[in-house]
Amino acid sequence: MRIRGGRLPAGRKAAGASDEGTSGGGASGGGAPGDGPSAGGRGSAGRGAFASPWTRGVAALLAGALPALAFPAPGLWWFAYVALVPWLLLIRTAHAPRRAALDGWIGGIGFVVAVHHWLVPSLHVFIVLLAALLGLLWAPWGLLVSRLLGGSPSASRAVAAVVVVPSGWLMIELVRSWEGLGGPWGLLGASQWEVAPALRVASVGGVWLVSLLVLAVNTGVALLVVGRAARTTAGVLLVVCALSVAAVAAWAPRPTSTGAVRIAVVQPGVVEGPGSVARRFDRGEELTRSLRGRGVDLVVWGESSIGAGAWERPETARRLAGLSRLVGADLLVNVDARQTDGSGRSGIFKSAVLVGPGGPTGDRYDKMRLVPFGEYVPARSLLGWATSVGKAAGEDRLRGDRQVVMTLPDGAPGLRIGPLVCFETAFPDMSRRLVRDGAQVIVAQSATSTFQDSWAPAQHASLGALRAAENGRPMVHATLTGISASYGPRGERVGRPLGTDASAAEVFDLPLARGETLYGRFGDWPVYGALAALAVLCAVEGLRALRRPAPGPPGPPARTAHGSPGRPGH
Repeated sequence: MRIRGGRLPAGRKAAGASDEGTSGGGASGGGAPGDGPSAGGRGSAGRGAFASPWTRGVAALLAGALPALAFPAPGLWWFAYVALVPWLLLIRTAHAPRRAALDGWIGGIGFVVAVHHWLVPSLHVFIVLLAALLGLLWAPWGLLVSRLLGGSPSASRAVAAVVVVPSGWLMIELVRSWEGLGGPWGLLGASQWEVAPALRVASVGGVWLVSLLVLAVNTGVALLVVGRAARTTAGVLLVVCALSVAAVAAWAPRPTSTGAVRIAVVQPGVVEGPGSVARRFDRGEELTRSLRGRGVDLVVWGESSIGAGAWERPETARRLAGLSRLVGADLLVNVDARQTDGSGRSGIFKSAVLVGPGGPTGDRYDKMRLVPFGEYVPARSLLGWATSVGKAAGEDRLRGDRQVVMTLPDGAPGLRIGPLVCFETAFPDMSRRLVRDGAQVIVAQSATSTFQDSWAPAQHASLGALRAAENGRPMVHATLTGISASYGPRGERVGRPLGTDASAAEVFDLPLARGETLYGRFGDWPVYGALAALAVLCAVEGLRALRRPAPGPPGPPARTAHGSPGRPGH
C-alpha cells in the first residue's frame, strides 16, 4: 500500500513500534507488557492527579507520615494495618525505577519526621538532615514495591509481594536500629503494644515478627486494590495471616505464674528553676517516705534522679540508706554524675545504683547505649556545631561495658532484677539478654521531661509492654515526670500508670513468671527469615537476567514509501 508523505494513518503503527509505557522498562523481569513497575495506563506517573513531580513529592511525604498515627499518643493501633496502603499505591504507579526510588526516599523522610517530630525543639534544623539521611533507607524499598506491585500483578507475584515487601521493610528497621542512627524508635510492630494477639506474636518472634505481620496485611490490602488478577490471591493471603495469628494466640507457650512482687515507682514530677536538682531529690525523698508500711520489695526512682552535686556529698548516701531502712526495701536510684567505673575510667556516667539499709550495695549498671546528640555527639569534631543550634550534649557521657543483673538482699531477698536506662528499652536484644542472664523483673529508669507535652512519654512507656511480652517477664517503667507504668509477663498493663501531670508514688503488684518464650529461646529469627526471602528474590531475578536472550544484531534499515535504503526519498 502506498502512503503519501511516509505517514501512517490514525490508529496504525509501524512494525516494532510500542505504546508509551508498555515496555517493561527492563524492570518487569521479562514479563508480559503491562506486568511490570513501569507499565503505563490509568494512574501511571506523568498522568492524572500526580502528573506534577511536586504534587507527587508532597503526596509521598504525607503518605510516609501516616503510620505515625498508629503510635501513642494518637494510639490508632488499627490504622497501622492500612496506613501504608496509600504509599504503596503511589509507588507502584512510578513510570521509572528512579521515580520509585524517589517516592520511597521522600516517603521515608515523612515517616522519620512524623515519628520523631517531638525532637524538633532539641535538634531544630538537624532533624531535617537526619530525616534526609535515614529516608535513603526507603529508596531500595521503593524499587522493591514498584517491581512487585507495578502493573497487573499475577497470583505468583502477589504471593511474592506479601513475603518480600515486608522483608524489605524489616531490613530498614534493622539498619536504623543501630544506636548511631538513633536506635529502634518507631518500629511499626511497636504500634501494637496494647493488642493481646499481637503481643502473643511478639512472644514468638519479637517486635520483628509483629512488623512483618503489619506489613503483610498492608501489602495484601494494596493488592486488593491493584487488580483483578491478584485480588483472590490477596484475599486468601489475608485469611492466612488471620489464621496464623489465631494459631499463635492459641498454641504459643505461655509464662507460668510463680508468685508476685511489690514494686513502687517514685515520680517527683516537673521540678524546674534554680535548685531544681536538690528540690527534685527532696520531693523523691518525701514520696518514698509515704511508702512506709506498704510492704514494698523494691523502690525505683527515675533516670537522673540524683545529680552530680548531690551524689558527691556523703550525706546523700546516708539519706538514701535511711529511706531504705524506713520502707524496708532496697532503692534503685539513677545517678548522672562524674564517676569512676570498675576499669578505672573517669567521666560522666548514667548509672543505676542499688542502695540498701547500709548505703550503696556496690551493684551498679552504667548505661551502655547512649542517645545520639542527647548524651553524646557522634563525630564531635565534625558535628560539634549541633550544640549551638539545639540541646545537644556539651560533654559526651561514657558507656558501660556490660549488662548487669542485680540480686536484692532486702525487701524480696533473692529477687533478681535487670536494669535498663532510658531508650535502652527500645532495643529488644538488651531485655532478652537480661532475662537469659536470670532477671525475673526488667526495670527501666527514664526521663522524658524535655518532651513533656509531646507524644514521646506515651510512646516510650508503651515499649515496656513489648519487652515484657517478648520475654515472658514483668517490666516496670519508672520516670521522673511521667509516664510511669508496669506490665505483666504477657505484656498486659498492671495497675494505674502515672501520667505526665502526676507527682506521686505508686505501688504495683507484679506477677512473677517462669518459662521461656520462643523469642527468648530463638531470638531474632524473623530477621534471618526476611534476609532469606530477599536472597531468594535476588537469585530468581539473577536467573531471569541470565536466561533472557541477548538482543540480536540490528536489522536492515526499513524501506520507506518513496525511496530505498540507498536512495531515500527517490
